[in-house]
Amino acid sequence: MRSDIVLKTRNLTAALIIIAILIPITSVDAGDSLPKRIISLTPATTEILFALGLGDEIIAVSSYCTWPLGAKKKEKVGSFSSPNIEKIITLKPDLVFVTGMEQAHLMAILSSLNIKYISVDPKNIDELVDSIKEIGAVTGKTDQAAAVNKNIKDALTKIGKSVSRTRPSQRPKIYMEIWYDPIMSPGKGSFVDDMIRQAGGINMTSDLRRSYSRIDPEEVIFRNPDRIILAYMKSDSWVNENFSKRLGWENVKAVRDDKIFIGINPDIILRPGPRVAQGLIELHERFYENSLR
Repeated sequence: MRSDIVLKTRNLTAALIIIAILIPITSVDAGDSLPKRIISLTPATTEILFALGLGDEIIAVSSYCTWPLGAKKKEKVGSFSSPNIEKIITLKPDLVFVTGMEQAHLMAILSSLNIKYISVDPKNIDELVDSIKEIGAVTGKTDQAAAVNKNIKDALTKIGKSVSRTRPSQRPKIYMEIWYDPIMSPGKGSFVDDMIRQAGGINMTSDLRRSYSRIDPEEVIFRNPDRIILAYMKSDSWVNENFSKRLGWENVKAVRDDKIFIGINPDIILRPGPRVAQGLIELHERFYENSLR
């Protein structure tokens, strides 16, 4: 019987992806009992679950779930984009957390196998707060969810008071480099685009149609940002050597004024989880070169 199930899951085609688009983001009913065996396939959701005190209930995670340290000790069920369906079935979870269109095929498979799941895919901080609240309700951790959300809202309040002293037209223009080969930056509707705005900056590439897009190096020169934030970890020497090879960038205001900022943990910016409170503060402090702590 098990081999038949595994064979079916392996032979599911792209048609299931289309079906998944029509499936609600949650297959959990309000009357369901609290989950005791949870699998989380997304790093951000894993962080949320641990922040809510659900470490004991988590039986497995994806190989990309690296924080907190407890996540590293959990059993792994494959990668973010290619989870091991057979292993998930074997572990008999009460609830599986997935995310967005990258895992749409997985939602279809879980639905076909009657495995309960929730898709968590916030596109901005408001949606993140709603997602944390929903996860808290489903797992019986409403108070803990409220505490996590309060931490995020407190960070936003601090930043709001600081930014209110600066006219909108004088807020710094930010170029955030998500990756360097090829050069990529956050566009319209991305979570990072909202992070930049909420931290008091103006995302230089907010007009890009895709959430995360390649950008021509010459476009950076033309747009002339006030600050450059690198969302990957590199040394000062690497930055100096790499940026010196980018023709014309010596004329970019941020480069000329030595306003290239490194050393921010990318996970607190790129992962829509509880640590965005810290990420917002760290971004704001680099945008305005002040301290909110």
